[in-house]
Amino acid sequence: MTAASRSWIKPAAAAAVVLALAGIGYATFYSRETAPDVTFISIAGDKISTQNLRGKVVMVNFWATSCTTCVHEMPAMVDTYNKFKGQGLEFVAVAMQYDPPNYVVNFTETRKLPFVVALDSGGDIARSFGDVTLTPTTFVIGKDGTVLKRYVGEPDFSQLHALLQKALAAG
Repeated sequence: MTAASRSWIKPAAAAAVVLALAGIGYATFYSRETAPDVTFISIAGDKISTQNLRGKVVMVNFWATSCTTCVHEMPAMVDTYNKFKGQGLEFVAVAMQYDPPNYVVNFTETRKLPFVVALDSGGDIARSFGDVTLTPTTFVIGKDGTVLKRYVGEPDFSQLHALLQKALAAG
């Protein structure tokens, strides 16, 4: 093979790599994960399933009373819920398996949390959401049941609010 006949190989290989990476990027961007089908049990004993929440934008926040970041972000979570609940936002705060139920009830009552607080006493809900172990972890779920965003740690609330506005406005 002459140098002239090999000259096309490098550009063709580079083009193939670029196309492959573009395909992966497209698939990653456009293949949205569907929220798992789970049933939350609230501290009041109510059952709420993700199936029943379809058609609504939902935030699912995994937290613990022993998590300082969770405790710190909770007032902003309350503000976020209060700001968007009138537009149809649903919010479920899921207390981690290791969080003593009496601590969760006390925290909920003393802070007057206005949204559903659920216990994950068996850890099944955290496992269903991709084996959540770090707190806080928050999922924003679109009206069609797809996970729009997963936040590990405290979210940037201005970005979160922009995402919620867009999701709530979507048909």
